[in-house]
Amino acid sequence: MTRLAGIDCGTNSIRLLIADFRDGRLRDVHREMRIVRLGQGVDATGEFAPEAIARTRAALTDYAALLAEHHVQRVRMVATSATRDAANRDVFFAMTAEVLGSVIVGSRAEVISGAQEAELSFRGAVGELDGAGAPFVVVDLGGGSTEIVLGQAGDRSGEVAASYSADIGCVRLTERCLHADPPTAAEVSAARKVVRERLDVALRAVPVEAARTWVGLAGTMTTLSALAHHMTSYDPAVIHLSRVPLDSLLDVCDGLLGMTRAQRAALGPMHEGRVDVIGGGAIVVQELARELHQRAGIGELVVSEHDILDGIVLSMAGDG
Repeated sequence: MTRLAGIDCGTNSIRLLIADFRDGRLRDVHREMRIVRLGQGVDATGEFAPEAIARTRAALTDYAALLAEHHVQRVRMVATSATRDAANRDVFFAMTAEVLGSVIVGSRAEVISGAQEAELSFRGAVGELDGAGAPFVVVDLGGGSTEIVLGQAGDRSGEVAASYSADIGCVRLTERCLHADPPTAAEVSAARKVVRERLDVALRAVPVEAARTWVGLAGTMTTLSALAHHMTSYDPAVIHLSRVPLDSLLDVCDGLLGMTRAQRAALGPMHEGRVDVIGGGAIVVQELARELHQRAGIGELVVSEHDILDGIVLSMAGDG
């Protein structure tokens, strides 16, 4: 048995998975998420804000303590969209080397490409899905980018046929377009225009017409499922592999876009760090839902709690 850990540092959150790899499968030891908003202002300034680096350091320091407590043997930390875009990313990488290296010598974050991000997300997402639902289109909706991946379920890692990383995400779109409380019709329209332009390019690269099942990953998707199922508090065990008909999904998104910040914050399953940016994510989801229904006849969203984190850990488990 090997004890491994994966850390995913995105634009909005930093997440940790500690797991044992045994008999070809992962068994969770500890899974945690913190909202740190590392990508705060990067779209406008091109640099990480000092306070964003400080928030990320605080969370990573806590994660390093957990690695030591659980006697983790190997760790892989990946950084995604915000880190690819930031001019002062060397400050971030030096911080990760200091914090992680104090626990496991030589460890530090690595930046991965959009294609690598897509492949890791797909690998983590399809492991528990019935291959009869393939081909799958897996959508990992992050803070700064959205990865769209088409592929089959494989015995171990899944087989990716095509992928694309679009530079639209809940944080990036909110900061660029959605400023009023609640967003105005003009702001929502402008955001939709941005999303449609990016999806037009993405869906030329990824032939989703072949897909039979849409799998959604990350916080926007899981929160939308919780709201569609009228949950009063967030329960990951219930959310994992839950299904949401597109009509219900679109209605939930419309409802969020019509709410004030205070109304969104009062929703039971809503994480406080997602309140400000879920409107942007809802628009991305709506536009994707319409495209996938029109192009592939897909009528529901399957939401997975297993995603890039699981893919990161599996990549260290002997075949990646």
